[in-house]
Amino acid sequence: MKFSLKILLIALTLSLCVGCVGVSRHGTESFDNTIYDPFFASGYTVDEDEAGNTLVRVTRPWQGSNLEEQTLAIFATAEEAKGYTGQHIVGSAKRVVCMSSSHIAMLDAIGCVDAVVGVSGKQYITNEQVAENPAVKDIGYDSSLDYETLVMLKPDLVLMYGVTAANDTVTAKLRNLGISYLYLGDYTEESPLGKAEWVVAVAEIMGCRERGVETFNSIVERYNEVRSRVVRSKDAPKVMFNLPYQDVWYMPSDDSYMVQLVEDAGGVYIYKGKNPAGGSEAVSLEEAYMLVSRADVWLNAGQCSTMAELRGSAPHFADASVVRNGEVYNNNRRRTKAGGSDFWESAIVQPDVVLSDLVTIIAGTGDETYYYQQLK
Repeated sequence: MKFSLKILLIALTLSLCVGCVGVSRHGTESFDNTIYDPFFASGYTVDEDEAGNTLVRVTRPWQGSNLEEQTLAIFATAEEAKGYTGQHIVGSAKRVVCMSSSHIAMLDAIGCVDAVVGVSGKQYITNEQVAENPAVKDIGYDSSLDYETLVMLKPDLVLMYGVTAANDTVTAKLRNLGISYLYLGDYTEESPLGKAEWVVAVAEIMGCRERGVETFNSIVERYNEVRSRVVRSKDAPKVMFNLPYQDVWYMPSDDSYMVQLVEDAGGVYIYKGKNPAGGSEAVSLEEAYMLVSRADVWLNAGQCSTMAELRGSAPHFADASVVRNGEVYNNNRRRTKAGGSDFWESAIVQPDVVLSDLVTIIAGTGDETYYYQQLK
């Protein structure tokens, strides 16, 4: 009798173990095969496990040195997702909340903008399909999110935006509500094509990686075509950036997004060599005055749309020749009534259009521009 009972217990234990096979997932360790390693972007990869489930692995989700890897697993079935303790979705994302307007632009580029059900700051969105759709709800900002509306929307995923760290208050609440999320770090990329390549990561989430790759390859082709037509000159125009913020002028590093665009467009960064890498560097107003006085072109002049606004914001620079010659341009031509700028939305997937604008400005051809306007 005791022997039979022992056999029965062993058999029962074995049957339980067999029943658990395939559902003992706990984390990301099984996603050990990289199937998409970006050519230009440096902040993510797409990895795969033996069963073909994928993982978007974001290694640079925000600025600074306080980095914490963020991941989203994408399982083929709910059965395969059992036991997985990290952020995940099943199949693909059908309903998405976007905390950054650049996420909307990437979804639009791959034909998935219909999936957007919620945004942060709807009055600042330029995409008409989103901005004019009453079914798309504004869920608020940062720690002041409207969780009641968020739950009502039943999103598969919230695409997050982080500045220097995760918002622990928000992510804890999302976990409690059972809503998956992923921080995207597209804005941390310095190269124009690096920013654009995040469209492949978004396409993976939406279940259309091949379309994302095709979209990105098309962007690369258009960008290189514009760059190939640039006529280089030994006397290339010297380009100045920005306006002072609280009496401090910040100059971008040589490897920054805008500097790379200017150089690809045939211009010369006026601060070249003084801040090679590592982000923007503060300079005194005296040094900024010297730079402006030597500049041939001045770009990204804060919120200014007219010369009067520029003179009001920076009166000490009004006598510079670049101002007298009217060679001041801003990237705020396309704006919503509330002041939302399309440059910070759709330009991420249209770096070729930005480059074309800058070629026009630097070459002085007078052609029509898309994102930029000349201050009058």
